[in-house]
Parts: sequence; structure tokens; C-alpha cells
Amino acid sequence: MIRSLLVANRGEIAVRIVRAARERGMRSIAVFSEPDRLAPHVLEADEAYPIGPAASAESYLRADKLIEVAKASGAEAIHPGYGFLAEQASFAQAVEDAGLIFVGPTPETIAAMGDKTEARRRMAEAGVPIVPGLTEAVTSPEEATAAAVQLGFPVLLKASAGGGGKGMRVVEAEADVKRAFEAAQREALAAFGDDSVYLERYLEQPRHIEIQVLGDAHGNVVHLGDRECSIQRRHQKLIEEAPSPVLSAEARAAMGEAAVQAAKAVDYRGAGTIEFLYHDGEFFFLEMNTRLQVEHPVTELVTGLDIVDWQLRVASGEPLNFGQEDVELNGHAIECRIVSEDPSTGFLPSTGVITRLETPTGPGVRWDGGVAEGFEVSPHYDPLLGKLIVHAPTRAAAISRMSRALDALVLTGVESSVLFHRRVMDEPDFRAGSFSIRYLEQHPELVEVADSASALRAAAVAAALLEEGHRRLHRTSRISGNGSNAISAWRASGWPWRRERP
Repeated sequence: MIRSLLVANRGEIAVRIVRAARERGMRSIAVFSEPDRLAPHVLEADEAYPIGPAASAESYLRADKLIEVAKASGAEAIHPGYGFLAEQASFAQAVEDAGLIFVGPTPETIAAMGDKTEARRRMAEAGVPIVPGLTEAVTSPEEATAAAVQLGFPVLLKASAGGGGKGMRVVEAEADVKRAFEAAQREALAAFGDDSVYLERYLEQPRHIEIQVLGDAHGNVVHLGDRECSIQRRHQKLIEEAPSPVLSAEARAAMGEAAVQAAKAVDYRGAGTIEFLYHDGEFFFLEMNTRLQVEHPVTELVTGLDIVDWQLRVASGEPLNFGQEDVELNGHAIECRIVSEDPSTGFLPSTGVITRLETPTGPGVRWDGGVAEGFEVSPHYDPLLGKLIVHAPTRAAAISRMSRALDALVLTGVESSVLFHRRVMDEPDFRAGSFSIRYLEQHPELVEVADSASALRAAAVAAALLEEGHRRLHRTSRISGNGSNAISAWRASGWPWRRERP
């Protein structure tokens, strides 16, 4: 039994893990950089320790500092969350070498699946279908060009050591290979410290569907169903849902079986995800994420299982107490990633202080957040502010619930993606479940800057509401029975918030 847990992360996932630890009776220990000293994850934890300045390279990415804090605080285990050091085999090994428990798979598994070419080779050996391409890295533009010509255009150059869209380039013609190869190498080196890249065939309009897997240290592996992750920008997911609206029961079962097969091939322990591309009724292995996923809540809502809790239980040595036949998918769940980016300016990042935050409530609505009013959003970290998740009996009902929840979400002080998500919920192709990973390319209207007429209407509405507020503030009314004047509609928490769409 783990009694004390250090969370080697920040933001909403650190809050999520701290709360899961508390429910298991564990003492939670947070770490923070200088700008995060009053962040929600710090205030939620039982203890918190500084680990350096704002730059990740000097704080959250310092494995030595994290292990030093773990030892000093008496932590028995470290949970890496996602991002930062979560998929670094060297960190997992350092944790184990320090006599601590790493909440995740073994260093050997992380190393095997973290190298995308090695992962493709292993999956092919295990009989899991892979996208046609190479299982070795290419080392020069000339080698990349020859491989691309053999595969046929378009091709995808990908970093061998990472994911999340870093070090990836789509190449349409032979003349573009050299420039794309060099750019992918530079980006891969900057993001992962490894400039190795490989090639695979680029599927024009596939869907991105992934399977959540869960394994223990006793050889048991189950899958927890599928997630649709095709709504993305530059390989960064924006909206996820479970289950996928396109899979048949037969396809879902086949992908689940392949995911379990893939996990068993690397002796997987803990929570992980097998990502597939789905195209014309076929599916192909894309990669494995050897960690918790940002979108894990949608799976939790349709299965009723607490994935973070099971991570902690597996790390404590417990076996899974259920089998594949016990996993049932109930209803439909959707997650919107609320980020501090402005879609109307090409998703440029926005920084500043959050001046107001009101999150929606009600049946089937969940907010996983890592910010609060007064919190400063800095340029040093991922722009994810929080995740709005809903669950309902059907997909149509989940979309309606998400629309209502987005309308109720108030977040001011920084630009955010809230309005973009609201537009998607109304878009006919999304509502019909008819889309691919190129959805945003095919629907530029979702992120276009409002035209001058729309902007004028919005300004007029804002001016009218402001004027109405002033009138109400200065208007007096007779209060029956006491003969005094009072401000009408006043309340202690301020004026009621109103949202209007021009």
C-alpha cells in the first residue's frame, strides 16, 4: 500500500491526481515552479515544495530535483501525470533506482514504445496492423527521399522519440522532402532531445481512434473501449468523445482485441493508450502512449471506472479485480479542451490573469480544471486551462448538454477556445459524426475572424448591456413597508452574469 505520493506535474492533471490520492488515504505532495506557488494543485495537496524558476527545463523537467523532493518529503511513489517526464524511460528508471515506486509502466516498456520505429516493429511482430512505412529511422535527406518515392506520396515524416504533433511534417512531393526532413529533425531535437525521424504513408482523411488499456503486474490486461479523437489541429486534439460514433460493434471488438494484444506484447502495466488510424473500414497502429491521457475522463464516464485510482492500485501491487466481460460502455461522453488560445488568430496563445471563472454544474457535467480566479496564465507551460466533460444517454443528448455547459462557462482575463467549441457543437457535420482528422481544414468558418458586420453587432450588444447595467445601478425603487430607497437587483456577489450572442 502506497501511503505517500509525489505528483511530478502541474495544472489540472496534478489536481486530479491529488484528489485521487486523497480518496485512497494517501498523503499528497505537490511540487511547483516560482509562478505556480499559489496554483490550485499546490493548494489542494497536503504538502508542496518549490523546485525552481518558471522555465520547465529548470523545474518540472529536473528529474534530480523531483527525486530529491520525494526523498526529503518521505514520498514512497511518484506519479508523472502526462507531459514533462511522463514518457521518459530514464526518469522511470531513476525513480526505481532511488527505491521509489513509479506509477506507470516499467522503464523497459516505456523505452520500447517511446521509440516509434521500435514500437512499429514490435507491433508488426505481434500481428497488429501498422500504417505502411519504415521501421528504422532515416539519417539523411537523400535516404528520406528514396524511401518517400518508394512509399508513394503523400508521406508523413515523424519524430521517432515523441508525439503530440512535434517533429511531424506532411510531404506532398519529392521536391519538398529535404526541407521537411530538416525541419522535422530540428523540431524533434528541440522537443525530445533526439532528432531521429522516420516515414510512413500519409492517409488523407482517416479518423483518429484510440483504445484505453489497463494492465497489472500479474499479467492481466483489459481494454476500456474506444475514444474518438479526430477533431484536432496540427495533430493536437481539441475535442474527444467516447465511444466513437463511426465504429460498428465488430470493428470496436477487433480494435479492442488488437490493443490488448499490443499491450501484452510489451508486458504493459498501468494505464496506457493504443492509438489507431481508422480508414475505409480498416485500422492501423499509430503509436502507444505509455501514460495517462488528457482525454481519460470520457472513458471514465462511459465505463464507471476511475482510471487514476486504478493506476494507484496497480502501482501498489493490486491485481485487476474484473475481466474484459465486466467492462460495459454506457451512454456517451464528450470532452472539450479549454485552452488559453485565440482560435480567431490562428490559435495564438493568450496570457494574463484570470479575472472571472464560473464553471457549469448539473447532472452529467464535470470540470477538471487547473486554474482559478486571480491565477496568472504564463507563456511557460501548456495552454490547457481545464477540461469540460459531459455524459448523457445518447450522443445527441451529450452534444446538447455540452452546448448548455459551454454557455454557462464564464472565463475572462485571457482569450480561450470556449466560443470555438460552442460553434463546433452546432456544426452539422460534427453533429452527424461525419468528420476526419482534416475536419478543421474543411470547416475554416469555425475559426475565422468575425466580419465587420458581426463585430459591429457584437459591439452594439455589449454597449446595450453596459448601458442597461448602469441604468439598473442608479435606478431606485420603493421597498414596500420600510419607506426607504434601495438599489434594485443588487446582490452581494455582484450583478448577474449574462451571455448574449449577436
